[in-house]
Amino acid sequence: MSGEQPWNERPLRARAERGRVGRGRPTRTGRCRRPRPAFADAPRHLIVWNRAVSSTVKPEPSAAAPAGDRPGPVSRWRPRAAAATVWYLRLLALLNVVTVLAVPFRDQVQDHNEGEFFTPYLLTAGLGSVVLSIFLAVAMRRRKRAAWIFNTALAGLTFLVYVLFMAWPPEDGYDYARHPFNWFSITLTGLFLVALLVGRKEFTSKGDSSNPKTAAATFVAGLLAGAGVGALLVWLNNTLTGAHFWDLYRYALGRMVTIAPSQHLDSVISVPTWVNAVINTMSAVLFLLVIYVAFRSPRDKELLTPEDERRLRDLLDRQGGRDSLGYFALRRDKAVVFSPSGKAAVTYRVVGGVSLASGDPIGDPEAWPGAIDAWLTEAREHAWAPAVMGASEEAGVIYARHGLDALELGDEAIVELDEFSLDGRAMRVVRQAYNRVKRAGYTVRIRRHEDVPECEMAELVERADQWRDGATERGFSMALGRLGDPDDGRCVMLECHDGEGELQALLSFVPWGEKGLSLDLMRRARDTENGLMEFMVIELLQRAGEVQLERVSLNFAMFRSVFERGSKLGAGPVLRLWRSVLGFFSRWWQIESLYRANAKYRPIWEPRYLLFEKSSEIPRIGIASARAEGFITAPSLPALFRRRHARPAVVGPRVPTAERTGKG
Repeated sequence: MSGEQPWNERPLRARAERGRVGRGRPTRTGRCRRPRPAFADAPRHLIVWNRAVSSTVKPEPSAAAPAGDRPGPVSRWRPRAAAATVWYLRLLALLNVVTVLAVPFRDQVQDHNEGEFFTPYLLTAGLGSVVLSIFLAVAMRRRKRAAWIFNTALAGLTFLVYVLFMAWPPEDGYDYARHPFNWFSITLTGLFLVALLVGRKEFTSKGDSSNPKTAAATFVAGLLAGAGVGALLVWLNNTLTGAHFWDLYRYALGRMVTIAPSQHLDSVISVPTWVNAVINTMSAVLFLLVIYVAFRSPRDKELLTPEDERRLRDLLDRQGGRDSLGYFALRRDKAVVFSPSGKAAVTYRVVGGVSLASGDPIGDPEAWPGAIDAWLTEAREHAWAPAVMGASEEAGVIYARHGLDALELGDEAIVELDEFSLDGRAMRVVRQAYNRVKRAGYTVRIRRHEDVPECEMAELVERADQWRDGATERGFSMALGRLGDPDDGRCVMLECHDGEGELQALLSFVPWGEKGLSLDLMRRARDTENGLMEFMVIELLQRAGEVQLERVSLNFAMFRSVFERGSKLGAGPVLRLWRSVLGFFSRWWQIESLYRANAKYRPIWEPRYLLFEKSSEIPRIGIASARAEGFITAPSLPALFRRRHARPAVVGPRVPTAERTGKG
């Protein structure tokens, strides 16, 4: 047994030797029969790789930690101490919620915050403490350095004040030391402070350098604006006379910072309770906004530079045939991190605090671990949640060795030219649609982008913009994001004209190695013949020799296995319910329709996965993915307050480009 390969590597290595990792051969019915993957025992539509996969391969010793070093006792306690601080803040948040909801408990907490009593750090009877403790718990869980500094300073000051209270001479009227609860409070606060100091080196995530200034500006501007709105409400609802505008403004400003108004203001201002409630609500919202700005993760400031793009193109020239999504790494709204050897790279984009990579790493698979390590190190350094969209099975196993788990998103439809044919009963519907469009006089022209004259390309770009469905551009993991760029000369353009020579539709494909193409753009006029896109795809498959083509990657079908298995005899109630839910949402999003459209070509189905580090981050990753793909548009700040990316300079003249929507 010692000489055998690890159980999770045998099928992948065998398929890698054939150059078809994770890809099966179609049966006589045209369906894919794939070799049994390493994790086939899990449910087909919900696969979670256990982190124990990483134990099958021993990691190489890190340069920063030589193999001979042994962690000391303090090093072993650091992660536990850091985790203890997070759980303390979570417990305090829960207790503060109870104080807000339960009146008897709130009265007890208030009594222990007055006179000769004091409570542990952050335990008060207020909603502000609930919000603050929750924000701090989240920030500390993400190991943000700014949150550690804030907690250490505030907890240290609180502990020092408590020590002074306990040392207060009893003859002055206050005897804090005689109350056991005070000893409990000072002990708990001290333990929290000790845990902060022991776990100090665990909190290495950097914040944006502009956060302190932005938070201060947000506080001042919000306070002044909120006081102005409050003063207007007080002026409209004041039942007394004699108050000047400055009195109204001072009253609202005092309420914003929860300061009781002076006797003079009480004598000239009397407003309903709801006015004070509105002012207090504005104060709470301002507090939330300031805390968010102070602890938010930085955005990545460096997008793809011309030098980065050149290096990526070199890697694609050598290893571009491994992944059909490799060329999409050249999107210029992404950043890139290379392995130490420079033989591999991971491209990503930071969206909502999520470092979102797509597809497989670029380059030599032997150098993938170095690129993945560099990417994960950068994500953790900035408190970004690492995630990968659309990874293949081969890359997924390597990501799993670095601590990521996975969910199967769906399947990519791949057509092999030597296995495609319009003959047979199974292709009758496609064959009839193709012949109908052909009889209507439609023709297709196939050219590389570099063979399209500049004036014609400008016209195609203009048509693509006109035919775009909606104002919001979609596509990220399987989309290039531009059309007509001179650097993309190896891309392939399909132009479909009607019988009168009028352009009615176009398709654009990006290179997939030397003899493969991957679908990037689909656009057509709204009043065209049904089946026009199928006609264009089949024309490409039948005339593949014009562009030396052997394989084509078509659309991505999300949750394909659910639709396929859920419609079969014997499908369980959970699977049928899941299929019904997806079918319902297919009325608004192309989920089932994309699967049906792809299945017409009897393709080979290549699974694609979403990889993540923590299950609790999945909702956050889902929102970030939807934003990146263009399904959700986040509200933008005014240009004055918006953080800007550092964009690379454009070298040389460029043809006007069209933003586009990608697969799926």
